[in-house]
Amino acid sequence: MIDGKRIAVVLPAYNAALTLLRTFREIPADVVDDVILTDDASSDETSAIARSLGIHTIVHAKNTGYGGNQKTCYRAALERGADIVVMVHPDYQYSPKLVLPMASMIASGHYDVVLASRILGKGALAGGMPLYKYIANRALTLVENLLLGQKLSEYHTGYRAWSREVLEKLPLEACSDDFVFDNQMLAQTAWFGFRTGEISCPTRYFDEASSINFKRSCVYGLQVLKTAVSYRLSRWKIAKPQIFFDEAARLQIRDQDNSQGLRLELAARN
Repeated sequence: MIDGKRIAVVLPAYNAALTLLRTFREIPADVVDDVILTDDASSDETSAIARSLGIHTIVHAKNTGYGGNQKTCYRAALERGADIVVMVHPDYQYSPKLVLPMASMIASGHYDVVLASRILGKGALAGGMPLYKYIANRALTLVENLLLGQKLSEYHTGYRAWSREVLEKLPLEACSDDFVFDNQMLAQTAWFGFRTGEISCPTRYFDEASSINFKRSCVYGLQVLKTAVSYRLSRWKIAKPQIFFDEAARLQIRDQDNSQGLRLELAARN
């Protein structure tokens, strides 16, 4: 707990049995009140290891995708009373020791979202990030900053901290269940005017660390560009993509659609 705020760490996991223990050991237990792992239908012993460590563990009956996994993580954290939620990948690619400064930045009241950036400093290439991924990261970030009107060092880190207010406000269910979910969340935070801070984070690339292949990376890059263009078109009032509707508006539209459908059904019966 920091300044009376309850801190939760969420671990969206898929086949993380080889790295989960190392990740968990570095989570600062003196400030973290709750650790939640969602096992996205792993084929290894991820959930068994998590339970043996005393982690609150949720297991998906079938794989829901990286974005779908996060949605479960955030719902669970809010239901269990978290005021600040930090997402840490259990593949040990990012340092869990940074949970404290990230959560503190939000607890200070200065930021609503905090990203652990691999690009600030020299952490990315020094940690083994493939050169093509580094170049793609820099190019996509440049385009996104221009289209979203932001000044972030990167949009593609998987290490993020969120205030409860942000997670309650963002229409996350409208986001993809795939890898672009991360990027859509940041576009949403910009859309709703939340304040985003960054800290530098060392990164490790090794065989057990999860990473998407070249083909999936290309698909992700195209989805990122689509999200950024969609944001700009929305600002220009040319388009209204669902990911930027607030929850109340989406529910209202859903109710209107349901009412209209019911009226049509009754009319057809009569």
